[in-house]
Amino acid sequence: MQNKQENFFIRFFKGVIIALGFILPGVSGGVLAAILGIYERLLHFMAHIRQNFKTDFMYFLPVGIGGIVGIGLLSKPLEFLLQHYQVIVLWGFAGAIIGTIPSLVRASTSRSRRDMVDVLWFFFMLIFGGLFLFFMSKIFGTIPANFIGFVIAGMLIALGVLVPGLSPSNLLLILGLYTPMLTGFKNFDITGVFLPIALGGIIAMVLFSKGMEFLIEHHHSRVYHFILGIVLASTILILIPNPYSTETISYSGITPLTIILSLIAFIAGVVLGLWMSSLENKYK
Repeated sequence: MQNKQENFFIRFFKGVIIALGFILPGVSGGVLAAILGIYERLLHFMAHIRQNFKTDFMYFLPVGIGGIVGIGLLSKPLEFLLQHYQVIVLWGFAGAIIGTIPSLVRASTSRSRRDMVDVLWFFFMLIFGGLFLFFMSKIFGTIPANFIGFVIAGMLIALGVLVPGLSPSNLLLILGLYTPMLTGFKNFDITGVFLPIALGGIIAMVLFSKGMEFLIEHHHSRVYHFILGIVLASTILILIPNPYSTETISYSGITPLTIILSLIAFIAGVVLGLWMSSLENKYK
């Protein structure tokens, strides 16, 4: 009985840690799940949900509870930091993303050699994907922070778990959903934020987990070069003011001290990203 209780609390704590991947730009829930040794089981559970459903559901239940608690606890301080130290925090996030890129590059050729198609995939997503993300709000308008908008946010968060190395918070910042999501998390808005995000996450897991399992198995290199392009493009966009985005970075009134602290945060972020990647490689 004691071992079961300890196992419950261990999985609960893993959920709290994985929550970082839901709300911190530059941090991937999939990477954290891989570090904690539950990624492959989660992917298999989602891809084959009717197999051993009860056993797997009970295994991941404390993980899910821990994730909800972690989101609630971490959202308030993160919202404060972004409100008062936006430039420094976003440069730190960007550094963390850059720090994970070498690991993604290694992963992209871990099963096959890089070819010209892989290179084209990368540059296509870097250039055209980046341009699409930059002008997306102008083309489609800002996604409203309502039930449907948070369902979309939940789907993106789930993709960040399904695809190690992909940080959904980068995309949420661009779409203008990030700050409203943090506010809802901070206030524990169950029906307005938690419910639609959970619904979107479940939909994405059910729809895409089997496909992701297939793509990684049969087109591993293509998938990772696609991801590399998205990751690098979205990272650049975090640091570039976007007149079409409501949550864009602002350098208005920046001081020399802010510049110095931003560079320090960027370097610290790179170191953190490299460390996280080394842990992923160690425990994958």
